[in-house]
Amino acid sequence: MQEQYCPEDIEPQVQLHWQQKKTFKVVEDSSKEKYYCLSMLPYPSGRLHMGHVRNYTIGDVISRYQLMLGKNVLQPMGWDAFGLPAESAAVKNNTVPAPWTYENIDYMKKQLQLLGFSYDWDREIATCKPDYYHWEQWFFTQLYQKGMAYKKTSAVNWCPHDRTILANEQVIDGCCWRCDSKVERKEIPQWFIKITAYADQLLDDLDKLESWPEQVKTMQRNWIGRSEGVEISFDVVGMKEKLTVYSTRPDTFMGVTYLAVAAGHPLSLQVAAIDSGVAEFVEQCRNTKIAEADVATMEKKGMATGLFAIHPLSGEKIAIWIANFVLMDYGTGAVMAVPAHDQRDWEFAVKYGLPIKAVILTADDQVPDLNQQAMTEKGRLFNSNQFDGLNHQDGANAIVDKLVSVGAGQKKVNYRLRDWGVSRQRYWGAPIPMITLEDGSVVPAPADQLPVILPEDVIMDGINSPIKSDPQWAKTTVNGLQGLRETDTFDTFMESSWYYARYTCPNYDRGMLDPAAANYWLPVDQYVGGIEHAIMHLMYFRFFHKLMRDAGLVNSDEPAKRLLCQGMVLADAFYYIGDNGQRIWVSPIDAIVERDNKGRIVKAVDNEGHQLEYTGMCKMSKSKNNGIDPQLMVEKYGADTVRLFMMFAAPAEMTLEWQESGVEGANRFLKRLWRLVFNHVGKGATQELDKTCLNPEQKSLRRDLHKTIAKVTDDIGRRQTFNTAIAAIMELMKQLNNAPQDTESARALMQESLLAVVKMLYPFSPHICFILWQQLRGEGDIDTAPWPVVDQQAMIEEVNLVIVQVNGKVRGKITVPVDAKKEQVYEYACREYSVTKYLDELTKPEVFYVPGKLMNLVTVKTRQVKNETFENK
Repeated sequence: MQEQYCPEDIEPQVQLHWQQKKTFKVVEDSSKEKYYCLSMLPYPSGRLHMGHVRNYTIGDVISRYQLMLGKNVLQPMGWDAFGLPAESAAVKNNTVPAPWTYENIDYMKKQLQLLGFSYDWDREIATCKPDYYHWEQWFFTQLYQKGMAYKKTSAVNWCPHDRTILANEQVIDGCCWRCDSKVERKEIPQWFIKITAYADQLLDDLDKLESWPEQVKTMQRNWIGRSEGVEISFDVVGMKEKLTVYSTRPDTFMGVTYLAVAAGHPLSLQVAAIDSGVAEFVEQCRNTKIAEADVATMEKKGMATGLFAIHPLSGEKIAIWIANFVLMDYGTGAVMAVPAHDQRDWEFAVKYGLPIKAVILTADDQVPDLNQQAMTEKGRLFNSNQFDGLNHQDGANAIVDKLVSVGAGQKKVNYRLRDWGVSRQRYWGAPIPMITLEDGSVVPAPADQLPVILPEDVIMDGINSPIKSDPQWAKTTVNGLQGLRETDTFDTFMESSWYYARYTCPNYDRGMLDPAAANYWLPVDQYVGGIEHAIMHLMYFRFFHKLMRDAGLVNSDEPAKRLLCQGMVLADAFYYIGDNGQRIWVSPIDAIVERDNKGRIVKAVDNEGHQLEYTGMCKMSKSKNNGIDPQLMVEKYGADTVRLFMMFAAPAEMTLEWQESGVEGANRFLKRLWRLVFNHVGKGATQELDKTCLNPEQKSLRRDLHKTIAKVTDDIGRRQTFNTAIAAIMELMKQLNNAPQDTESARALMQESLLAVVKMLYPFSPHICFILWQQLRGEGDIDTAPWPVVDQQAMIEEVNLVIVQVNGKVRGKITVPVDAKKEQVYEYACREYSVTKYLDELTKPEVFYVPGKLMNLVTVKTRQVKNETFENK
């Protein structure tokens, strides 16, 4: 064994061993308990970032721990390889997406292997490969045949220059993020999947996910947005069509003073067709994309239609307005406005001078003051005709019953959730397997035409999709009829919604899934990924699983039992002002800093002498140049050090502040461990530990060893507080470093302790532990070694640590037998010089004893002084 710890020597050696032995390759084995640990698959952007390293280290620690518990552990890896970023990068680098993507995959795979993750690489998938998206296309055709997929015209953000649809995030101040052209709202045909048909299941089954973070479940509940209310129909004066609204506050119905409709509502379009002013306003609203979250804070704008509706209970005429805060995508695209009891309606009414009628009393039964804002709390009804005096619930029920009885309303459950639009107009994605025939009918691609392969050898002009520009690609025939293939491609959430299931049978070619393999491994036992995926990915992930269940492909209701959402990785950010007045961001690696006595940065310069402004810690990003390249850190300190720091620096779900000093500390710890093992094995083999021959100090050390095993086991397995597990191991190591090694029993105890420490550290830092296990003569490879078992007998306390005070001040600490009586403890205390030097040799002190914890020795002199003081008072 070499004396110095050199990760650059041992890590490649251990990784080669794993590759050659296929250590982490698994197959279904009914004789073993399975454990499926999965981290969200990465997009192959070209390089790993520290967020990747943290995510995958967490998954690897859990996987290796479960492997040591004797379980059949599956931990796969793959690539979420389709998507717009690949197209953008290809155009920027004058290439095409396919080779750019495959080169990135190769590079990032090497980086993952460099970090020593225990993946079964035989199960690797890339979502851009036809053997993967073949079955996604097949499944979509099945959904279409069952009525779960459909095509309809829907509004999108459209860039007229690039002739492409933009996601909301790609619209900046109403303009295209690429070319700065004014974005338009355009109606185009798109494909959808009926996720709304599963809204109740998605909502109700959240209660089954006991080991998912409450924050994630709350976000999904809010996104599904189930509400119970009433759908109300208003007659429109002079028109046959009724105007329908949905409300969850029928108790306020007698306070409706106007109706508001979205710019895209059919009624708005009818008025716009004959009124140029309304047409201009409608066009302005329709070309301004409004997110639902912005409605509360945006400036309210509107225009009167000149139309009126009839209140179905009071008979009053109510003006109908077009309002920019009403969204066509939500509800019916029309709302009943109650400005006295809804802040949004109040702001609009105040701006346009519309009536405000209070119908709900305050909590103390007073008429609300509506001069400053609406009164939105619930209370007793008034000013509501026959419904006066009713409380919120009774009033709501009575009004709904009345509306139903006059044929103007019906109870209804509504959802915020909308069907999943899966069409994308970009090129680099899985083609949607639908065909439009020459007679105008639309049919799914037949099974013998699947997969519909995306051509990879194309020319990218940065504007048009190559498959949209190539009319030959779209041509096909079905049953003798000419047809054109769909040139839209799937939303990449399609690929990431079922990849976890394909990992169970990646080479299966007779169907989407091998039921035997899928049902052996699924559901996933542990899923790891960022909280930013709480709604979109995790909602589709759950939805797709239920679709596959109902298709008979899997037999479980949910895709993952347990979810861990890791926090972001933060780093220091520095900049200086360049000659053009812009901020030049400098990597924290290139910043030379001065700190105050509290460790705070007070001054910083870069390598060229620029004075730097420090903006604090923020999320690692390219824009602020504060990302730390994991590969540089691995080359400098070793993969084991980087992994250990990542797991020790912060709880897994919290943000992690990257500090290279912390990485150095982790590296020093591993060096101390190496040195301790080196010194121990250098003294030769040890005898088998005889527990009966241990002295009190050795028994105490062994007790702490097994307490540490118990804590680390609980911290990793149940609590998933990996940082506290590492802290416990480090605390034990301090004791081992100071433990005497002058007897055979002491060396035997050290052997037991080091074997346990190496096992406990193995999930975090596997390379060094692999080598140290060999040097300690552990049985077999550590990869197949069992997790250390707690010796319950060793943890039984035989002694207590008692604090000794003299006149209330701590003067010493003594170790006494657990069953020692007061008199015996006093004798032990009197043997300690640090205690006796404060006692009067001629006078025995008064003894106060809290069994097993504290002894206070009070001298006579002290008692007299206290008594005299009390008497004088």
